[in-house]
Amino acid sequence: MYKKIIVAIEIGALEDGAMSFRKAATLLDEGGEIVLLNVVEDIPTYVAVDLPVELVENAAKDARSRLEELILATGIPANIEISHGRPASGILAAAEAHNGDLIILASHLPDFSNYFIGATADRVVRHAKCSVLVDRRRHEAAKR
Repeated sequence: MYKKIIVAIEIGALEDGAMSFRKAATLLDEGGEIVLLNVVEDIPTYVAVDLPVELVENAAKDARSRLEELILATGIPANIEISHGRPASGILAAAEAHNGDLIILASHLPDFSNYFIGATADRVVRHAKCSVLVDRRRHEAAKR
């Protein structure tokens, strides 16, 4: 079992994240901690010129609110962390900062460009210093 689990959740795929969160609760040691993490991607400067200044800030607020709702809905205690930047880098940095011993992230069904697992999941698996669980249960059920 695990003492510190980082559950990376993409707000656009909250249902997958909720499944990963529930899975984390089953793998957590007594007295352990779950950190729900959302990484808000930075907007490239050439695009940001045409967008409202508060767009990224609002995305972070929305992510925090939705993760708080997820905690209330599941009844599973967890801490929330919202970071900014590239998702894989943010996930790896959070795992390192929290001394995580497991990262859980959902991964979409890959296309030819990232055949085995999604691009973010692939980077996390290759560079993580702890165990990584790539959760695809929802997608497997959909294939049946």
